Amino acid sequence: MSQTSTATGPVAREAEMRQEATRGRSRSGRMLRPLLMIGGVLVILGAILVYWLLSGGTVNVTDTYVRAARVALSTDVSGLVETVDVHDNQQVKKGQVLFTLDPSRFRVAIAQAKANLAEVGQEIEATRAGYRAEIAKIRTQQSVVDNDRLNFARYAALVHTGGVTRTAYDDAKYKLQGDEATLASMTAQAGVDLAKLSGNPKIKIGDTPQYKAAKAALATAELNYRHSIVRAPFAGVVTETDKLEPGMFLPAGTSAFALVSTSDVWIRSQPKETSLTWVKPGDKVKVHVDAYPGQTWQGVVASISPASGSSFSILPAENSSGNWVKVVQRIPLRVNITGGPKDLVLRNGMTAEITITTGHQNRLSDLF
Repeated sequence: MSQTSTATGPVAREAEMRQEATRGRSRSGRMLRPLLMIGGVLVILGAILVYWLLSGGTVNVTDTYVRAARVALSTDVSGLVETVDVHDNQQVKKGQVLFTLDPSRFRVAIAQAKANLAEVGQEIEATRAGYRAEIAKIRTQQSVVDNDRLNFARYAALVHTGGVTRTAYDDAKYKLQGDEATLASMTAQAGVDLAKLSGNPKIKIGDTPQYKAAKAALATAELNYRHSIVRAPFAGVVTETDKLEPGMFLPAGTSAFALVSTSDVWIRSQPKETSLTWVKPGDKVKVHVDAYPGQTWQGVVASISPASGSSFSILPAENSSGNWVKVVQRIPLRVNITGGPKDLVLRNGMTAEITITTGHQNRLSDLF
Protein backbone atom coordinates (compact mmCIF):
# COMPACT_ATOMS: atom_id res chain seq x y z
CA MET A 1 0.00 0.00 0.00
CA SER A 2 2.77 2.45 0.83
CA GLN A 3 4.67 1.50 -2.30
CA THR A 4 1.67 2.41 -4.48
CA SER A 5 1.30 5.82 -2.91
CA THR A 6 4.98 6.46 -3.30
CA ALA A 7 4.83 5.62 -7.02
CA THR A 8 1.74 7.72 -7.68
CA GLY A 9 3.07 10.93 -6.14
CA PRO A 10 5.86 11.67 -8.64
CA VAL A 11 3.57 10.85 -11.57
CA ALA A 12 0.93 13.27 -10.37
CA ARG A 13 3.48 15.99 -9.85
CA GLU A 14 4.90 15.42 -13.33
CA ALA A 15 1.40 15.66 -14.84
CA GLU A 16 0.74 18.84 -12.96
CA MET A 17 4.02 20.30 -14.22
CA ARG A 18 3.12 19.41 -17.81
CA GLN A 19 -0.29 21.04 -17.44
CA GLU A 20 1.29 24.15 -15.95
CA ALA A 21 3.77 24.35 -18.86
CA THR A 22 0.92 23.97 -21.33
CA ARG A 23 -1.02 26.76 -19.66
CA GLY A 24 2.12 28.95 -19.77
CA ARG A 25 2.65 28.35 -23.46
CA SER A 26 -1.02 29.12 -24.08
CA ARG A 27 -0.77 32.40 -22.20
CA SER A 28 2.43 33.27 -24.14
CA GLY A 29 0.69 32.47 -27.45
CA ARG A 30 -2.27 34.66 -26.58
CA MET A 31 0.08 37.54 -25.73
CA LEU A 32 2.28 37.05 -28.84
CA ARG A 33 -0.57 36.93 -31.37
CA PRO A 34 -1.65 40.59 -30.89
CA LEU A 35 1.97 41.67 -31.01
CA LEU A 36 2.44 39.87 -34.34
CA MET A 37 -0.73 41.43 -35.75
CA ILE A 38 0.33 44.91 -34.64
CA GLY A 39 3.78 44.33 -36.08
CA GLY A 40 2.32 43.19 -39.40
CA VAL A 41 0.12 46.26 -39.60
CA LEU A 42 3.10 48.48 -38.82
CA VAL A 43 5.15 46.77 -41.54
CA ILE A 44 2.36 47.30 -44.08
CA LEU A 45 1.92 50.93 -43.06
CA GLY A 46 5.67 51.42 -43.26
CA ALA A 47 5.76 49.93 -46.75
CA ILE A 48 2.90 52.18 -47.83
CA LEU A 49 4.67 55.20 -46.35
CA VAL A 50 7.94 54.34 -48.11
CA TYR A 51 6.09 53.83 -51.40
CA TRP A 52 4.32 57.18 -50.97
CA LEU A 53 7.58 58.96 -50.20
CA LEU A 54 9.32 57.42 -53.21
CA SER A 55 6.42 57.75 -55.68
CA GLY A 56 5.79 61.47 -55.25
CA GLY A 57 7.88 62.29 -58.31
CA THR A 58 5.64 60.52 -60.84
CA VAL A 59 1.99 60.69 -61.90
CA ASN A 60 0.29 57.82 -63.73
CA VAL A 61 -2.73 58.54 -65.94
CA THR A 62 -4.80 55.88 -67.69
CA ASP A 63 -7.46 58.15 -69.23
CA THR A 64 -5.22 58.78 -72.23
CA TYR A 65 -5.66 58.62 -76.00
CA VAL A 66 -3.57 59.10 -79.12
CA ARG A 67 -4.61 62.11 -81.18
CA ALA A 68 -3.59 63.09 -84.72
CA ALA A 69 -4.24 66.12 -86.92
CA ARG A 70 -7.42 65.49 -88.90
CA VAL A 71 -8.96 67.63 -91.63
CA ALA A 72 -12.18 67.34 -93.59
CA LEU A 73 -11.12 67.84 -97.20
CA SER A 74 -13.17 70.22 -99.32
CA THR A 75 -12.72 72.97 -101.87
CA ASP A 76 -14.04 76.52 -102.14
CA VAL A 77 -15.39 76.02 -105.67
CA SER A 78 -18.40 74.01 -106.79
CA GLY A 79 -18.38 71.49 -109.61
CA LEU A 80 -18.88 67.98 -110.87
CA VAL A 81 -16.41 65.41 -109.53
CA GLU A 82 -14.33 64.15 -112.44
CA THR A 83 -11.87 61.77 -110.75
CA VAL A 84 -11.25 60.28 -107.31
CA ASP A 85 -7.56 59.41 -107.27
CA VAL A 86 -7.30 57.61 -103.91
CA HIS A 87 -9.01 54.75 -102.10
CA ASP A 88 -10.05 54.28 -98.49
CA ASN A 89 -7.22 54.08 -95.91
CA GLN A 90 -4.57 54.89 -98.52
CA GLN A 91 -1.31 56.48 -97.41
CA VAL A 92 -0.73 59.75 -99.28
CA LYS A 93 2.09 62.26 -99.50
CA LYS A 94 1.87 66.01 -99.10
CA GLY A 95 0.78 67.59 -102.40
CA GLN A 96 -0.58 64.34 -103.87
CA VAL A 97 -3.75 64.73 -105.97
CA LEU A 98 -6.78 63.35 -104.11
CA PHE A 99 -9.67 64.24 -106.42
CA THR A 100 -10.49 66.67 -109.23
CA LEU A 101 -13.53 68.58 -110.44
CA ASP A 102 -14.54 68.93 -114.08
CA PRO A 103 -12.16 71.66 -115.34
CA SER A 104 -14.21 72.72 -118.40
CA ARG A 105 -15.98 75.74 -116.93
CA PHE A 106 -12.85 76.84 -115.09
CA ARG A 107 -10.88 76.85 -118.34
CA VAL A 108 -13.66 78.83 -120.03
CA ALA A 109 -13.55 81.36 -117.19
CA ILE A 110 -9.79 81.72 -117.63
CA ALA A 111 -10.18 82.28 -121.38
CA GLN A 112 -12.85 84.92 -120.77
CA ALA A 113 -10.70 86.66 -118.17
CA LYS A 114 -7.71 86.70 -120.53
CA ALA A 115 -9.83 88.16 -123.33
CA ASN A 116 -11.23 90.78 -120.97
CA LEU A 117 -7.72 91.69 -119.83
CA ALA A 118 -6.58 92.19 -123.42
CA GLU A 119 -9.70 94.25 -124.17
CA VAL A 120 -9.10 96.47 -121.16
CA GLY A 121 -5.53 97.05 -122.30
CA GLN A 122 -6.74 98.06 -125.75
CA GLU A 123 -9.37 100.36 -124.27
CA ILE A 124 -6.75 102.08 -122.15
CA GLU A 125 -4.55 102.64 -125.20
CA ALA A 126 -7.55 103.94 -127.13
CA THR A 127 -8.41 106.25 -124.24
CA ARG A 128 -4.85 107.54 -124.15
CA ALA A 129 -4.89 108.17 -127.92
CA GLY A 130 -8.32 109.81 -127.65
CA TYR A 131 -7.08 112.08 -124.88
CA ARG A 132 -4.09 113.18 -126.93
CA ALA A 133 -6.37 113.90 -129.92
CA GLU A 134 -8.75 115.85 -127.66
CA ILE A 135 -5.87 117.94 -126.35
CA ALA A 136 -4.81 118.77 -129.92
CA LYS A 137 -8.39 119.71 -130.84
CA ILE A 138 -8.71 121.79 -127.69
CA ARG A 139 -5.61 123.78 -128.62
CA THR A 140 -7.01 124.41 -132.10
CA GLN A 141 -10.44 125.27 -130.75
CA GLN A 142 -8.90 127.57 -128.17
CA SER A 143 -7.27 129.51 -131.01
CA VAL A 144 -10.65 129.76 -132.74
CA VAL A 145 -12.29 131.01 -129.55
CA ASP A 146 -9.52 133.54 -128.97
CA ASN A 147 -10.01 134.86 -132.52
CA ASP A 148 -13.81 134.95 -132.01
CA ARG A 149 -13.36 137.03 -128.88
CA LEU A 150 -11.20 139.58 -130.73
CA ASN A 151 -13.73 139.82 -133.56
CA PHE A 152 -16.63 140.15 -131.15
CA ALA A 153 -14.82 142.90 -129.28
CA ARG A 154 -14.28 144.85 -132.51
CA TYR A 155 -17.89 144.35 -133.60
CA ALA A 156 -19.10 145.45 -130.19
CA ALA A 157 -17.09 148.67 -130.46
CA LEU A 158 -18.30 149.45 -134.00
CA VAL A 159 -21.96 148.55 -133.63
CA HIS A 160 -22.65 151.67 -131.55
CA THR A 161 -21.06 153.96 -134.14
CA GLY A 162 -22.71 152.27 -137.08
CA GLY A 163 -19.43 150.84 -138.38
CA VAL A 164 -21.04 147.38 -138.58
CA THR A 165 -24.58 146.24 -138.79
CA ARG A 166 -26.49 144.73 -135.90
CA THR A 167 -26.70 141.52 -137.83
CA ALA A 168 -22.92 141.28 -138.16
CA TYR A 169 -22.61 141.94 -134.43
CA ASP A 170 -25.11 139.19 -133.60
CA ASP A 171 -23.35 136.75 -135.91
CA ALA A 172 -20.02 137.42 -134.16
CA LYS A 173 -21.63 136.95 -130.75
CA TYR A 174 -23.36 133.68 -131.67
CA LYS A 175 -20.20 132.31 -133.28
CA LEU A 176 -18.24 133.07 -130.13
CA GLN A 177 -20.85 131.36 -127.97
CA GLY A 178 -20.94 128.30 -130.23
CA ASP A 179 -17.18 127.94 -130.36
CA GLU A 180 -16.94 128.35 -126.57
CA ALA A 181 -19.54 125.61 -126.12
CA THR A 182 -17.56 123.35 -128.43
CA LEU A 183 -14.40 124.10 -126.44
CA ALA A 184 -16.18 123.29 -123.18
CA SER A 185 -17.44 119.98 -124.60
CA MET A 186 -13.96 119.05 -125.79
CA THR A 187 -12.50 119.95 -122.41
CA ALA A 188 -15.11 117.83 -120.62
CA GLN A 189 -14.42 114.84 -122.85
CA ALA A 190 -10.69 115.24 -122.27
CA GLY A 191 -11.39 115.29 -118.53
CA VAL A 192 -13.31 112.02 -118.79
CA ASP A 193 -10.47 110.38 -120.71
CA LEU A 194 -7.93 111.73 -118.23
CA ALA A 195 -9.94 110.29 -115.34
CA LYS A 196 -9.82 106.87 -117.02
CA LEU A 197 -6.06 107.30 -117.05
CA SER A 198 -6.05 108.08 -113.30
CA GLY A 199 -5.17 111.69 -114.02
CA ASN A 200 -1.89 110.76 -115.66
CA PRO A 201 -1.83 110.50 -119.47
CA LYS A 202 1.59 108.82 -119.27
CA ILE A 203 0.47 106.12 -116.84
CA LYS A 204 1.48 102.55 -117.64
CA ILE A 205 -1.34 100.23 -118.65
CA GLY A 206 -0.58 97.88 -115.77
CA ASP A 207 -0.97 100.70 -113.24
CA THR A 208 -4.53 101.64 -114.18
CA PRO A 209 -7.39 100.50 -111.92
CA GLN A 210 -9.27 98.94 -114.85
CA TYR A 211 -6.32 96.79 -115.81
CA LYS A 212 -5.66 95.78 -112.21
CA ALA A 213 -9.29 94.74 -111.81
CA ALA A 214 -9.19 92.69 -115.01
CA LYS A 215 -5.91 91.13 -113.93
CA ALA A 216 -7.40 90.24 -110.54
CA ALA A 217 -10.36 88.62 -112.30
CA LEU A 218 -7.92 86.50 -114.32
CA ALA A 219 -6.03 85.55 -111.15
CA THR A 220 -9.33 84.53 -109.52
CA ALA A 221 -10.24 82.36 -112.50
CA GLU A 222 -6.82 80.69 -112.42
CA LEU A 223 -7.11 80.20 -108.65
CA ASN A 224 -10.51 78.56 -109.04
CA TYR A 225 -9.02 76.23 -111.63
CA ARG A 226 -6.20 75.27 -109.26
CA HIS A 227 -8.71 74.69 -106.48
CA SER A 228 -10.61 72.28 -108.71
CA ILE A 229 -7.63 69.95 -108.19
CA VAL A 230 -7.60 68.98 -104.50
CA ARG A 231 -4.24 67.94 -103.07
CA ALA A 232 -3.21 66.57 -99.68
CA PRO A 233 -2.20 69.45 -97.36
CA PHE A 234 0.04 67.07 -95.39
CA ALA A 235 1.14 63.44 -95.39
CA GLY A 236 -1.33 61.03 -93.88
CA VAL A 237 -4.05 58.48 -94.51
CA VAL A 238 -7.32 59.24 -96.30
CA THR A 239 -10.53 57.76 -94.98
CA GLU A 240 -14.23 57.73 -95.88
CA THR A 241 -13.37 58.16 -99.56
CA ASP A 242 -16.40 56.04 -100.49
CA LYS A 243 -18.58 59.11 -99.92
CA LEU A 244 -17.22 60.66 -103.12
CA GLU A 245 -17.93 59.28 -106.58
CA PRO A 246 -17.18 60.63 -110.10
CA GLY A 247 -20.17 62.49 -111.51
CA MET A 248 -21.36 63.79 -108.15
CA PHE A 249 -21.92 67.53 -107.78
CA LEU A 250 -19.80 68.83 -104.92
CA PRO A 251 -20.92 72.21 -103.55
CA ALA A 252 -18.24 74.61 -102.37
CA GLY A 253 -17.22 74.01 -98.76
CA THR A 254 -18.77 70.54 -98.57
CA SER A 255 -16.64 67.85 -96.93
CA ALA A 256 -15.55 65.19 -99.43
CA PHE A 257 -13.65 62.86 -97.09
CA ALA A 258 -11.09 63.04 -94.28
CA LEU A 259 -7.30 63.04 -94.06
CA VAL A 260 -5.58 61.94 -90.84
CA SER A 261 -1.95 62.91 -90.32
CA THR A 262 0.70 60.28 -89.65
CA SER A 263 3.32 62.77 -88.50
CA ASP A 264 1.45 65.39 -86.47
CA VAL A 265 0.57 63.06 -83.60
CA TRP A 266 0.27 63.83 -79.90
CA ILE A 267 -1.18 62.39 -76.69
CA ARG A 268 -4.29 63.79 -75.04
CA SER A 269 -4.62 62.83 -71.40
CA GLN A 270 -7.17 63.73 -68.75
CA PRO A 271 -5.66 63.29 -65.28
CA LYS A 272 -7.64 63.97 -62.13
CA GLU A 273 -7.24 67.45 -60.75
CA THR A 274 -5.86 66.00 -57.52
CA SER A 275 -2.89 64.48 -59.38
CA LEU A 276 -1.97 67.69 -61.20
CA THR A 277 -0.54 69.46 -58.17
CA TRP A 278 3.08 69.24 -59.29
CA VAL A 279 2.62 68.68 -63.05
CA LYS A 280 3.86 71.50 -65.28
CA PRO A 281 4.71 72.05 -68.97
CA GLY A 282 8.12 70.65 -69.80
CA ASP A 283 7.85 67.58 -67.56
CA LYS A 284 9.16 64.37 -69.13
CA VAL A 285 6.62 61.69 -69.98
CA LYS A 286 6.71 57.97 -70.77
CA VAL A 287 3.91 56.73 -73.00
CA HIS A 288 2.67 53.14 -73.21
CA VAL A 289 0.14 52.37 -75.94
CA ASP A 290 -2.21 49.45 -75.33
CA ALA A 291 -1.85 48.24 -78.93
CA TYR A 292 1.93 47.80 -78.53
CA PRO A 293 2.70 46.01 -75.24
CA GLY A 294 6.24 46.45 -74.01
CA GLN A 295 6.90 49.48 -76.23
CA THR A 296 7.61 52.93 -74.81
CA TRP A 297 7.44 56.37 -76.37
CA GLN A 298 9.06 59.44 -74.88
CA GLY A 299 7.25 62.74 -74.62
CA VAL A 300 6.97 66.05 -72.85
CA VAL A 301 4.02 67.88 -71.32
CA ALA A 302 3.30 70.57 -73.92
CA SER A 303 0.36 72.33 -72.28
CA ILE A 304 -2.31 72.03 -69.61
CA SER A 305 -5.89 73.09 -70.27
CA PRO A 306 -7.07 76.23 -68.43
CA ALA A 307 -10.35 74.50 -67.52
CA SER A 308 -11.81 71.08 -66.88
CA GLY A 309 -13.19 69.03 -69.73
CA SER A 310 -16.78 69.47 -68.56
CA SER A 311 -16.43 73.27 -68.72
CA PHE A 312 -16.44 73.12 -72.52
CA SER A 313 -19.58 71.02 -72.84
CA ILE A 314 -22.64 72.54 -74.49
CA LEU A 315 -24.53 72.39 -71.19
CA PRO A 316 -21.99 72.74 -68.35
CA ALA A 317 -23.01 71.24 -65.03
CA GLU A 318 -24.51 73.92 -62.78
CA ASN A 319 -25.90 72.68 -59.48
CA SER A 320 -28.14 75.26 -57.87
CA SER A 321 -30.50 72.92 -56.02
CA GLY A 322 -28.33 72.60 -52.93
CA ASN A 323 -27.96 68.82 -53.30
CA TRP A 324 -24.31 69.09 -54.24
CA VAL A 325 -21.99 66.11 -54.53
CA LYS A 326 -18.31 66.81 -54.90
CA VAL A 327 -16.87 65.10 -57.97
CA VAL A 328 -13.18 65.11 -58.80
CA GLN A 329 -12.75 66.87 -62.15
CA ARG A 330 -10.40 65.93 -64.97
CA ILE A 331 -8.13 68.51 -66.58
CA PRO A 332 -7.01 67.79 -70.18
CA LEU A 333 -3.35 68.11 -71.02
CA ARG A 334 -1.32 67.59 -74.18
CA VAL A 335 1.83 65.53 -74.48
CA ASN A 336 4.06 65.94 -77.52
CA ILE A 337 5.88 62.82 -78.70
CA THR A 338 9.67 63.32 -78.77
CA GLY A 339 10.86 59.77 -79.45
CA GLY A 340 9.93 56.12 -79.69
CA PRO A 341 9.73 53.16 -82.07
CA LYS A 342 9.88 54.36 -85.69
CA ASP A 343 8.33 51.24 -87.20
CA LEU A 344 5.08 51.40 -85.21
CA VAL A 345 2.19 53.61 -86.28
CA LEU A 346 0.29 55.60 -83.67
CA ARG A 347 -3.30 55.85 -84.84
CA ASN A 348 -5.84 58.44 -83.84
CA GLY A 349 -8.00 57.21 -80.95
CA MET A 350 -5.68 54.50 -79.61
CA THR A 351 -5.79 54.10 -75.83
CA ALA A 352 -2.62 54.63 -73.84
CA GLU A 353 -1.19 55.20 -70.39
CA ILE A 354 1.34 57.84 -69.41
CA THR A 355 3.77 58.33 -66.55
CA ILE A 356 4.73 61.94 -65.87
CA THR A 357 7.98 62.67 -64.04
CA THR A 358 7.34 65.80 -61.99
CA GLY A 359 10.57 65.83 -59.96
CA HIS A 360 8.59 66.45 -56.78
CA GLN A 361 9.59 64.61 -53.61
CA ASN A 362 6.90 63.82 -51.03
CA ARG A 363 7.72 64.72 -47.40
CA LEU A 364 6.28 63.63 -44.10
CA SER A 365 5.34 67.26 -43.48
CA ASP A 366 2.89 67.00 -46.41
CA LEU A 367 0.77 64.69 -44.26
CA PHE A 368 0.24 67.23 -41.51
